[in-house]
Amino acid sequence: MQSTNISIRILDSAIEQNASDVLLLVGAPPLLRIDGRIYAISGLNPLDNSTNELILKNLVGENKIRDLESKKEVDFSLSYKNFRIRGYAYYQKQTVAINLRIISQEIKSFSELGLPPIIEKLASSNQGLLIISGPTGHGVSTTLASIINHINSNFNRHIITLENPIEYLFPYKKSIISQREIGRDVISYCEGLKNITKEDPDVIMLSELRDNDALEMAIELAEIGHLVIISSNAMSISQAIDKIIDNFEPNKQDAMWQTVANSLLGIISQRLIPKANKGRVLIAEVMMNNPAIKSLIKEGKTNQIENIIATSADEGMMSIDRVLASLVSKGEVKIDTALSWARNPKTLKELIY
Repeated sequence: MQSTNISIRILDSAIEQNASDVLLLVGAPPLLRIDGRIYAISGLNPLDNSTNELILKNLVGENKIRDLESKKEVDFSLSYKNFRIRGYAYYQKQTVAINLRIISQEIKSFSELGLPPIIEKLASSNQGLLIISGPTGHGVSTTLASIINHINSNFNRHIITLENPIEYLFPYKKSIISQREIGRDVISYCEGLKNITKEDPDVIMLSELRDNDALEMAIELAEIGHLVIISSNAMSISQAIDKIIDNFEPNKQDAMWQTVANSLLGIISQRLIPKANKGRVLIAEVMMNNPAIKSLIKEGKTNQIENIIATSADEGMMSIDRVLASLVSKGEVKIDTALSWARNPKTLKELIY
């Protein structure tokens, strides 16, 4: 089968079956990830290296092929029908492997995603550092897009995004949006942030930062009066803070505890977990930076933050266990599933029973 035809068949199958990802590995048939599980596309044979090379060439052209050959890995993005495709190609056992993330351009509201009401207050803030955290494949990019869409729909602001690669495309609504892709529009996050104040931004959105200098600049921008939104693959709220501090040399860490404590607006830590019947549902833990939490961060006592969250529901904070208990009571999640995702299974049982 020609590469163009198989590329179309694979993408169409992914869209029809509501897959989140496509995995193309030599020796296996094209694979789809649906609700966290992996399935083969029926009727397609195992892939060989020549087919994967042709699929990649068909998707992104010769330039990206050359980049893959020289760098051994390459990120890319493209549009297909009403979807964006975020791609990553790499070598495994000296053969080409490809992952494609399927992203619908329909941006859902906070309530449609199942996010708690307090997120609207966070997204409407004028300044501070807002962190959206969670493992890869658990809806972090979707939440980021919903936040940007909320700002775009309700406020007259200049939003600048630095992304690697660009996923969602935002039309102008009440805001104006400058979307910059790393490697295409700007060399790096660092270069993109260095002169970003000259672009007169109100809101700055960054996909995950691994560069210490860029991370420090982002935090400083939040401290001086911008709303800065970043993603993190941290597994919890306390870990999201610890990961920021751990990025810096020991002689800088004391100062960074103070800086983060002063600039942090809030953190959302989320997962997608199996529903009782079919599909997945979002669970989101939310922390607002109140005086008690600010004090704990300054002292480096992030392990105590969960206690504050658990007792601050009246401020809009939400613990994972409280979210799980609510979903179990509604019949949306089975008790065994909830217990496997609980922060504290004993607390969860007390909330349920």
